[in-house]
Amino acid sequence: MKVLIAGGAGFIGSTMASACIDSGITPVIVDNLVTGRAEYVRDRLFYEGDIADGALIDRIFADHPDITAVVHAAALIVVPESVAEPVRYYRENVAKSLDLIAHVTRNGCDRYLFSSSASIYAPGADFTVDETSALRPESPYARTKAVMEWVLEDCTNAYDLRVISLRYFNPIGADPKMRTGLQHAQPTHLLGRLITALEAGDEFRITGTDWPTRDGSGIRDFIHVWDLARAHVEALRRFDEVLPADGDRKYDVLNLGTGTGTTVREFVTAFQRVADRPLRVSDAPSRPGDVVGSYTRTDKAHAALDWTPDYTVEDGIRHSLEWAALRPSILGE
Repeated sequence: MKVLIAGGAGFIGSTMASACIDSGITPVIVDNLVTGRAEYVRDRLFYEGDIADGALIDRIFADHPDITAVVHAAALIVVPESVAEPVRYYRENVAKSLDLIAHVTRNGCDRYLFSSSASIYAPGADFTVDETSALRPESPYARTKAVMEWVLEDCTNAYDLRVISLRYFNPIGADPKMRTGLQHAQPTHLLGRLITALEAGDEFRITGTDWPTRDGSGIRDFIHVWDLARAHVEALRRFDEVLPADGDRKYDVLNLGTGTGTTVREFVTAFQRVADRPLRVSDAPSRPGDVVGSYTRTDKAHAALDWTPDYTVEDGIRHSLEWAALRPSILGE
């Protein structure tokens, strides 16, 4: 099997590519390297360029006519940045994605995995959600993901296209073999900010402490990025079982999470335990775009993909710390 991974030089996309390689699937990667890293695509089939570049996508399919599926993981993902720069986010995550869909369908590829987000959900009364739960995206980033799901479902009704939208919860960790990890020196998500604070000796601020959770902090479903990548491998292998070519359905949604809710305070405590180093912690107001969060009920993904996460929150923290120590030697900064 050969698959095209759009955004395959980023944190999650490169980990997917590694999981594909380890499973005997050949990834072909396209990435404009705006946030991705050239180091992550060394010795891999790689095309540098934009997903909106029709001539480039046509050339990729001409060079690799045996591509049987596309994984669309190319997107900007920083929530506060999306609040400050909504036009940029809609351009990159929606407008260019429309172009990619047109290029893919023009080249006759009808299997499409879309990297969506659990941030589109309205939290349930107990903070759990499943694939039928109400949607309420509350940031421009989240709305770009919701918009693209609607677009893709409409496209399956009009074109020869089948789509599985995979709604990610909160990826943490790194490739356990340390081939790739977070590419940014100072990432903005929770675990990245914890590592930055630990390394700098700074105080870590828990942003948002008056949510209606068990300890006032937000609640998340933290899934190890390698478990997330393995789920994509299973989705590729079982695509025709989930959405048969001659079936009535051409669009489906699967949540990818652990099924366990961890509050931000609990996560910080786990981080302190794994790091085993002093870390000063204080409370702070929520940031623009922050939400209380949710965690998933996992029945559908487990049944469809015969997939269960293997790694714990502590494993993800440990692998992230290991990657952070190696990152300068791998990326040269």
